[in-house]
Amino acid sequence: MILIGYSQTATIKGVILDQNNAPIANVNIKSDTKGTVSNANGFYILEIPANQNVSIEFTHLAFKKIVSSFNLKNGEDYEFNPVMSTSVEQIAAVVVTNKRQRDVEGIITLKPETIRKIPGANAGVENLLLTLPGVSNNNELSTQYSVRGGNYDENLVYVNDIEVYRPFLVRSGQQEGLSFVNTDMVQNVDFSAGGFQAKYGDKLSSVLDITYKNPYQFEANADLSLLGGSFSIENISKDSKFSGILGLRYRDNSLLVDAKETETNFKPSFADAQAYFTYKFTSKFHLSFLGNASINKYNYEPQTRQTNFGTLADPIALLVFYEGQEKDRYQTYFGAFKGTYFANDDLTLKLIASRYYTSEEEYFDILAQYRLGEVNSNIGDENLGEVEFSRGVGAQLNHGRNDLDALITNIEHKGDFNINDNRIEWSIKYTNEDIRDRLVEWEVIDSAGFSIRPPKTIPANEQPYVPYSGPLEPFTNVRATNYTQINRLQAYAQWSKRATLGNSDVWYNAGARVHNWTVNGDGISSTNQTVFSPRAQFAIKPYWEKDMLFRIAAGIYYQPPFYRELRDADGVVQPDVKAQKSFHLVLGNDYSFKMWDRPFKLTSEAYYKNLSDVNAYTLENVRIRYAANNNAKAYAYGLDMRLNGEFVPGTESWFSFGYLKTEENIDGKGYIARPTDQRLKFAALFQDYVPNVPNMKLYLNLVYNTGLPGGSPSYADPYEYQNRLPDYKRADLGLQFVLVDAKKQFKSGWKKPFKELSFGFEIYNIFDVQNSITNTWVRDVYTKRQYAIPNYLTPRVFNVRTTMKF
Repeated sequence: MILIGYSQTATIKGVILDQNNAPIANVNIKSDTKGTVSNANGFYILEIPANQNVSIEFTHLAFKKIVSSFNLKNGEDYEFNPVMSTSVEQIAAVVVTNKRQRDVEGIITLKPETIRKIPGANAGVENLLLTLPGVSNNNELSTQYSVRGGNYDENLVYVNDIEVYRPFLVRSGQQEGLSFVNTDMVQNVDFSAGGFQAKYGDKLSSVLDITYKNPYQFEANADLSLLGGSFSIENISKDSKFSGILGLRYRDNSLLVDAKETETNFKPSFADAQAYFTYKFTSKFHLSFLGNASINKYNYEPQTRQTNFGTLADPIALLVFYEGQEKDRYQTYFGAFKGTYFANDDLTLKLIASRYYTSEEEYFDILAQYRLGEVNSNIGDENLGEVEFSRGVGAQLNHGRNDLDALITNIEHKGDFNINDNRIEWSIKYTNEDIRDRLVEWEVIDSAGFSIRPPKTIPANEQPYVPYSGPLEPFTNVRATNYTQINRLQAYAQWSKRATLGNSDVWYNAGARVHNWTVNGDGISSTNQTVFSPRAQFAIKPYWEKDMLFRIAAGIYYQPPFYRELRDADGVVQPDVKAQKSFHLVLGNDYSFKMWDRPFKLTSEAYYKNLSDVNAYTLENVRIRYAANNNAKAYAYGLDMRLNGEFVPGTESWFSFGYLKTEENIDGKGYIARPTDQRLKFAALFQDYVPNVPNMKLYLNLVYNTGLPGGSPSYADPYEYQNRLPDYKRADLGLQFVLVDAKKQFKSGWKKPFKELSFGFEIYNIFDVQNSITNTWVRDVYTKRQYAIPNYLTPRVFNVRTTMKF
C-alpha cells in the first residue's frame, strides 16, 4: 500500500563513454522535465518519473545525439552507460527492466540492492538464492545449496570470469563463516538452475555468475549488526584510468549458536578482505586484479545439552555432559589477474591467471556422557521437565586430527568475436591441483559399560556366558594420508545468433566442451580420462498479443571428479573414478503481463535429468562422503515456477514453487530416494512499507521445504534405512527505518555526510520452529535399541542492524 498522491520516481545513472571507452565530460542529459550534465569522469545521475515512458537525450557538440526511452519502476536505481559516436546519430532501443538477453538464456538476474536488504541468519547472495524454485538448503547457518536434486559440490561459482572454490573440510553450517561473495562489492548477479551454455564449466547442477563493480565515483558503505559488520570503499582516479574497490568483513555467529540447546563456550572469528582493481593502460588494454584473504577460526567447547523428544504420553529426554573441545582453522588466499584486449568493436581477447591456496585444520576431542530417561511431565511439579528415571547411560568419545593443504593454479585464454549478427566464444584453460591431506578420525562408544563394536561386523558373541576375547576396536576408525596431483586441460567453443523466424524473434546457441584430466600422486597409479560435452539452447518469442517467450535447452553434462569425489569413505583416493554424466532437458516459458497496472512475470521450467556413472554419497549436515566407485545411476525431474512483480507499488517481490523427484539405483538393488530428494518447496520474498510511515521498510523471507531423506547414521545401508527428516519451515523478518536515501538528502546538519542511512532490527525464525538437520544416535545395550535424537537448528533470534553509505 502507498499514500495517495505520493510521488513516484526512479533514478538513472551511469558513465558516458566514447568509442575508445574514454569518459566524456559536459554531456547534456535532458528528459521531458529535468536535465543534468556529466562530470569530468563522464558520470551523470538523473531522476525521472516512474511507471511511464520517458525519453532522454544525450547531446554533445563533438558527438552525435543519443535518444533512449526508459520505463522504470518506482524507486528503481538503473545504470545506463551509453557510448557516443562521432559518425552517425544513434537511436537506442527501449530499455526494459528484465533484459531479454538473460531471459532467452534461462538466467535469473538478481538485484544487488535486494541481496543486501533481505534478512537471514547468513545473509548474502546464497540467502536470496534459497527463495528461488529448485534451490534448497535446510540449514540457515550454511551458505551451501543444492539445485534440482544435485548436491553442494555440483554448483559453479564465478566472480568476474574467475572460478572460485569452497573449503574442503567443513562439516557443519556453524563452521562455515563467510561466503566468498562480498555483497558490498557486487554489481550484477546471474543464476542458472540448469541447461546452461558450454561457456560455463563442467558441473551437473547450476551456475552462479557474479560481476564485481567498476567504480565511477567515490563511495563508502558500512553495515553493522550484532552478528558482525562489513565495510567497503571504492573510487576512481581523476584520469579515469585506475579504479578500485576494497571490502572488509567480520562475522561472529555467537548470537545464533548461543541460542541453541547446547550450552557452549563458543569463540568464532570469521574475517576476510577482498579487493578488485582495474587499470586502463590504453582504451584497448585493461588489466584487473581480484584478491581475497580469509581467516576463519572456530573454537567450540560444549558443556551440557538437554533435548526433549518422544510423545506427550511418553516424553523422553537426552541429557548430555561434555568434556573436551574442538578447534578448527581455515585459511584461504586467492589472487587472479585478468588482462582484457579490445582489438576492435567485434573482437575481445582475455588472458586470466589465478591461484587459490587453502590450509585447513580440524582438531577435536569431545567426550559426551549421557543419560537417556523419562521426563517429569506433571504440570505444577517443581521438577517439571527433569529426567527422573534413566533408561540408559553411556558415553562416546570423538577424536579428529584432520589437515588439508590445497594449491590450485589456473591459466585461461578466452575470446569473443561478433560477425554479421553471429557471436562466437571460445576458451582454453589449464589447471593444476596439488593437494596434501591427512585424515584421522575415530569414535569410541560405551553403553552401560559395554564398548560397541564397529558396524557391519558379526563376530561370535555368547556373552555373558562366554567372555568375548576379540580385540577392542573403535566404533568407527578412518585413517589416510594422501598426496594427490590433478592436471586438467579444458576447452570450449560456442556460437549464438539472434534472428527472425516467420513472425517470431528467435535465438540460437550451440557449443561443446572437452575436458581431459590426469590423476597421480604418492602411491597412486596414474590415470587419464577425457569427456566431451555438447550443449544447445533455443528461444522463440512469437508476435502474440500476450507477451510470451518459450525456450528449450538440452545437453550432455559431465562432472570430472574433484579431489573430494576421489576420496572414498575410508579416506583412500581412487584415481579411476569416472566423471558423473547427466543428460539435461529443460523446457521454459516466460509470461509477462500487467496486473493492477503494474508489471509481473510468471516463469515456469520443467526439467529432466538422466544420470549415469553416479558417485553415490552420504550427507551429514553439510559434510559429503563419497563411495568413489561410480556404482549407481539416477534420475531427477521436476517443475519450477516463480511469479515476480510489484505486489506493492515500487517494490519487487516474488513467490516460488518447486516440485522435485530424484532417485538412484545403487548396484542394481532398485531405486531409492537420493539424499537431496526434497519433493516440495514453497518460498516467498516480500517487500513493503508502512502506508503512514513510508520510510519504514519491511522485508520478509519465507521458506518451506518438505523433509529430506536422512538422519540415519553415516554407516547405515540406505536400502535398510529410508526415513525423512521433518519439514523445514522458516520465516525471517526485517524492519528498517530509512533516515537518508536518494530521495531524501540533507545539505546541513549531522545527516549531511550520508548518501544513505537506516536503522532497524531483524527477527530470525519468527515462529520459533524447531528445525532439525541431523540426528544424534544413542545406543542402549539393555533395551537393544537406538534412539534418534534430533539436532535442532537455531531458534528465534533478534538482531539489530544499521546500514550507511557515504
